Amino acid sequence: MGVDTWIQAGMAVVGSAGAIVSARSARRTKRQEKRDDFTEIKTALNERIDDLKEDIAGQQVQITGQQEQITGQGAAISWLVVDRRGLVSTIRSAGLKPPPARPIPDRAKPYLDSIDV
Repeated sequence: MGVDTWIQAGMAVVGSAGAIVSARSARRTKRQEKRDDFTEIKTALNERIDDLKEDIAGQQVQITGQQEQITGQGAAISWLVVDRRGLVSTIRSAGLKPPPARPIPDRAKPYLDSIDV
């Protein structure tokens, strides 16, 4: 073996070592992979939070509509009760006897109390 062969072998070893070091430094570290996973999870969670905000906004609109409907129904019941009382007083003032009142169902009593009937 000549000197040229030893030089070529040494250069091959140095080149191989350089290739190994380059490959090692180009590889992604665990920390980089964890950071990317965190970013993906954070993005997914942000999308889910946005979806939940939209759902809540839709439910609030629905609740508002239901509250308006309940308020309207309460006003209608109040009007009916007052109108019935007016009819009874008109019948009595005419000297007639009004028909007996039907009993209020137990299920309806709490609602009538809450609307001052």
